[in-house]
Amino acid sequence: MSKKTPPLDGVADALEECASPEAAVSRLKALYAEAVATVEARFRAFCEDRLVADGAPPPTYPYLLAEVPPEQTSQTSNLALGRIAERSYFGATVTQPGLFEEYLLDQLDRVMQRYQANIYAGRSRTPIPLSFALEQATASLTPERRANLQYHFHTPNLAATNDDIVDGKIILERGGPLPISLFTAERVDYSLHRIQHYTATRPEHFQQFILFTNYQRYVDEFIEYAAGEVRAGRALALIEPGGRVTEKGKPPSAPPLAKAPQMPAYHLMQEGRRGVTLVNIGVGPSNAKTITDHLAVLRPHVWLMIGHCGGLRRTQRLGDYVLAHAYLRDDGVLDEVLPPSVPLPTIAEVQLALTQAVKEVSGIEEARLKERLRTGTVVTTDDRNWELRFAQIAVRLNQARAIAIDMESATIAANGYRYRVPYGTLLCVSDRPLHGEIKLPGMADAFYQARVSQHLAIGIRAIELLRKEAEKGTLHSRKLRSFDEPFLR
Repeated sequence: MSKKTPPLDGVADALEECASPEAAVSRLKALYAEAVATVEARFRAFCEDRLVADGAPPPTYPYLLAEVPPEQTSQTSNLALGRIAERSYFGATVTQPGLFEEYLLDQLDRVMQRYQANIYAGRSRTPIPLSFALEQATASLTPERRANLQYHFHTPNLAATNDDIVDGKIILERGGPLPISLFTAERVDYSLHRIQHYTATRPEHFQQFILFTNYQRYVDEFIEYAAGEVRAGRALALIEPGGRVTEKGKPPSAPPLAKAPQMPAYHLMQEGRRGVTLVNIGVGPSNAKTITDHLAVLRPHVWLMIGHCGGLRRTQRLGDYVLAHAYLRDDGVLDEVLPPSVPLPTIAEVQLALTQAVKEVSGIEEARLKERLRTGTVVTTDDRNWELRFAQIAVRLNQARAIAIDMESATIAANGYRYRVPYGTLLCVSDRPLHGEIKLPGMADAFYQARVSQHLAIGIRAIELLRKEAEKGTLHSRKLRSFDEPFLR
């Protein structure tokens, strides 16, 4: 490791060139551990009313920098990494590099191979907030002592914790290095803590393939399925909210939580996080936006929505499937950051995987597939009682040629588009309110018994097919990448 330092004064300190991705990640981990240890020591001193003069470097986030040397400025790629037009620097603060180690190794290897880039790691000028480094430790303080923390430690800088990179707001800025990542360290830390709050599971338990649902019955089916996979030795463990762990040959490590979190998550663990996570997001586009805002920092390979919808066509039957090819966004929750006029392209690999999974699991013959699997536009609304204002929205639904309506799918797809996470939607028709079949308790129970198990099996089979696409490197579509896209997926 040499002492060569790029001319980036004011951005980072102690930058050292790293000969390999492994060396870069190792240095990032060491710098992060050193910074957190300094925060811990200073917090202990605060609790003991001691003055600190440890001489340690300021506890700041590590900094990752990629330099594309001038001899590579003519490099052009046919893939989504794009083209480097001039000598360029790309950098970002990094948090918890141990959690993201496999991701960083893979992405840095791609960058170094594609562009022969020089990689550096050092200390940023961004302090690590105490609440992100030692959240649990501060909980034991009295309210008065907690109130005094702000005078001794850094607090989160919400002005800098944003999605400006994601939403393309820095495209015309050219001061300093361009971003190498979609997220800054503070933005990632913010979401890692919110993930645990909303799902009652730790970020490291989340797998690279995520299923979203809006009904508890899918959760019950998933737990039963996952337990069977663990018993058969095809999965490492099932982890449920509260840290309840089920491993082969062992009883669950704890009873189920007495009170479920807002959006509980269940993880069927595989080596390399290649398993499946199911999240019950409940009902509504606000929940859908909230959880995807946070899960995006984990950089999953794909997320899929499997849930129920209202069928809008007379030819549809209860239990039919709907594969979204387009979305009409009537939910409103993302309009300020992603205008509804921006189209959401379908991801070919996802659409093909969902279609193939329906055929395999349902056993429907190819000739009859279109009778039970409809493709078209799905409307997502923020009004659960939209039927009561049908007269006002009938023309819009007709103009959109919509075939189904729900409250989450377009929101999840829109955030997948924003965050460059491949997305897809497969819904099941649970009622046909425009044609006299309103979801009432008796009809709903009969529907659930007949369809939930098969629908979940289709979602899991689609994940298996998409896992192969991810391993081949063909899942992450160029459709999702923008101008001046950061190097790291």
